[in-house]
Amino acid sequence: MSANYGISAEAGWVALLKQRLQSEFADYHIVNASISGETTLGGRNRIRQTLEKHSPAIVILELGANDGLRGAAIKSIHDNLAAIIEACQQNNALVLLAGMQLPPNYGMAYTQKFQAIFPQLVESYQIRLIPFLLAGFGDKHDFFQADGIHPNEMAQKKIVENVWEVLHTMLTSGTVAVKPQN
Repeated sequence: MSANYGISAEAGWVALLKQRLQSEFADYHIVNASISGETTLGGRNRIRQTLEKHSPAIVILELGANDGLRGAAIKSIHDNLAAIIEACQQNNALVLLAGMQLPPNYGMAYTQKFQAIFPQLVESYQIRLIPFLLAGFGDKHDFFQADGIHPNEMAQKKIVENVWEVLHTMLTSGTVAVKPQN
């Protein structure tokens, strides 16, 4: 969802968040390191290099949905996200984890276990959580592309609001040191 699948980069939530961030916190900038179709394993394999390249103060971790939609093992999803969080923390980056949910057709047991991954990681690693990235519209078909999975342009502003609600508190709490732009 961060890689702007099916919509222009300028209309995606990351670009909209960048605009909002620059208007209120000009010392910060956003790097979108997402890849369309990425899984938690792919993110785990790329995180160290990405951290070294960009030295972020905050990492917005939005992975797991593709794993869940593919029916990946819950333990694997959890362990991959945990490894990403650990790498971020070892590099002094705060983590903002974006929680996701799956459609009910994956079965009650699997969807509940999947959804529980996110608060479990928050508790284990003392990180911040966006409870559900698609809150406020995740059940409304009008906010999705024809595939029924990827949010359309209309949904992007709602995603920004969900992210901003938590990110803004992180930025104003005094716990984030401003790192100079490269």
